[in-house]
Amino acid sequence: MKKLTFILSLLILPLSVFSQDTWVEDPAHSKLGFTVIHLGIADVPGYFGDYDVTINASEENFSDAQVELTVQTVSIDTRVQKRNNHLKSPDFFNVEKYPTMSFKSTDIKEVGNNKYELSGDLTLHGVTKPVTVTMVYHGTVQNEMTQGTPKAGIQITGTIDRSEFDLGNGFPPPMISNEVRIKADGEFMPKN
Repeated sequence: MKKLTFILSLLILPLSVFSQDTWVEDPAHSKLGFTVIHLGIADVPGYFGDYDVTINASEENFSDAQVELTVQTVSIDTRVQKRNNHLKSPDFFNVEKYPTMSFKSTDIKEVGNNKYELSGDLTLHGVTKPVTVTMVYHGTVQNEMTQGTPKAGIQITGTIDRSEFDLGNGFPPPMISNEVRIKADGEFMPKN
């Protein structure tokens, strides 16, 4: 009987899941990270611990996804407290003046199997610029551990030029690379 119930739930999943339009991240299974190159020789990673992401999509493969992200800049963490404090200062993020950064998508274009170019406006350090990142949809599963809540896997990667956002202008390359690589991995579930 359990096997039959599981098979039926898999058949019903596409109908029930994609009648939902709004998806939110599961914080326990999501992260927003970045990497810069220090002194031209070493990758230094970090992440933001406090952010909200919403995805609106009616297509099963998220091919019509609209993504909105808001990040609390004070939540930056590079595993070194002295560096974290410096990044929060006016030299970089100036978290008191600019407590949030945000991204709002404006277009999505399929470039491969479940792979998309996601374009939108990034607001960082008081500057808004268009950026394009890569979004990969890893699939949707029914999670029996959470009473059958569907979970969709999404990954976003890309690069931005920090100099375009007047971020850390007093620290030119090769001290810190202008190129900042972004990697966000998330599990998303329908919003209740």
